[in-house]
Amino acid sequence: MNTRFKNFIFIFILLISFISKATSILIPMDAEGQQNHLKAYGITYWALTKDYKVNWLLNYRGGSFLMPDSEEIRKECKIRGVTFEILSDGNTASILEDISSPSQNMEAVVLEKAPKIAVYTPKGLQPWDDAVTMVLTYAEIPYTEVYDEEVLSDQLLLYEWLHLHHEDFTGQYGKFFGAYRNAPWYIEQKLEAEKLANKLGYNKVSEEKLAVAKKIRDYVIGGGFMFAMCSATDSFDIALSAEGVDICEPMFDGDTSTPNYQDKIDFNNSFAFKNFALEKSPIVYEFSNIDTTNDRQNKTVPFEQDYFTLMDFSAKWDPIPTMLCQNHTQLVKGFMGQTTAFNGNLIKSSVLRLGECKINGEARYIHGTIGKGMFTYYGGHDPEDYQHRVGDAPTVLDLHPNSPGYRLILNNVLFPAAKKKKQKT
Repeated sequence: MNTRFKNFIFIFILLISFISKATSILIPMDAEGQQNHLKAYGITYWALTKDYKVNWLLNYRGGSFLMPDSEEIRKECKIRGVTFEILSDGNTASILEDISSPSQNMEAVVLEKAPKIAVYTPKGLQPWDDAVTMVLTYAEIPYTEVYDEEVLSDQLLLYEWLHLHHEDFTGQYGKFFGAYRNAPWYIEQKLEAEKLANKLGYNKVSEEKLAVAKKIRDYVIGGGFMFAMCSATDSFDIALSAEGVDICEPMFDGDTSTPNYQDKIDFNNSFAFKNFALEKSPIVYEFSNIDTTNDRQNKTVPFEQDYFTLMDFSAKWDPIPTMLCQNHTQLVKGFMGQTTAFNGNLIKSSVLRLGECKINGEARYIHGTIGKGMFTYYGGHDPEDYQHRVGDAPTVLDLHPNSPGYRLILNNVLFPAAKKKKQKT
């Protein structure tokens, strides 16, 4: 082989190598392509903290993530057990071209920066766990715990995203009185709540919790993103709607409730719900008829049929709900909580229903806009523990790395990172 031919072969190989050079990493999020969906969100969040540009490919292979190729991203994926694919420049361009086609219900959304995350949760250990803190920890997404003192001193302004722990903002201590009023943990938590309220200058826990709810409301109106699960959803709305009305019985706050308080509820103050009826009995483990837990028993929703369906939105015209519904399946296992799901008849017309149960028409997952900010409510307590009870052991997420129910939580975590686009007209 002469020297001239050898040089030609060498140059040809260099050209081929250059053309096929890997320029992007794809983190697939479809059912078959990803071995750990939950940690994949953590990788994406981590990449944003490192100032990598990330594209969220809505409706492409379950909502995959596209980012520049780098050795440190590859290494991090291997360490965390996240499946990734190396794409050439040509492959990347082909995927983005396909996504941009008007005939495809897909869209590429740029994620700009990692949002600062606050989790509203009581200090110290609890007798039960919180699904959001568990999945954030599992996905290795950092967060800061805040509670009433931080909220009332306006520290929420430091964060882009806020999760509400399964809290009772009405001052009725979770309506646990009927079953747990003699339990040591219930007595201790009640005393701690009263002590904190007094320290902050309030005579009653219900008054202090209302002040906290109003601060959170203002945070959302000002442009914050709020995500709530289980009883934090309806109790938050109830507290806002009951401003100036005492809905607590004597065992909760030491004095009688306002006569005919149901007639004094102002539904204009709530985020998501309207025309609901409060549960007046202190021994009934329920706040109102917003929640469908008892209704489900009457209509019989069998465990094996308890699924909810994610709604299908236009990725190009409705990117926000599309982001919140990204998943590798549209059918998600149901799970219970103090607030399991929401009565469809009591949801305001301005609120989007992202997930519904076909059996009884209840909404499991809803989203809305308040002022400059947004909120998402997700019914149920733990997506991988069908009927979690006080004292049950925490869920081990290593056993559920591909949980569709937990993916919905993490969609909300990344949502504030999306580059804001002008509304199409």
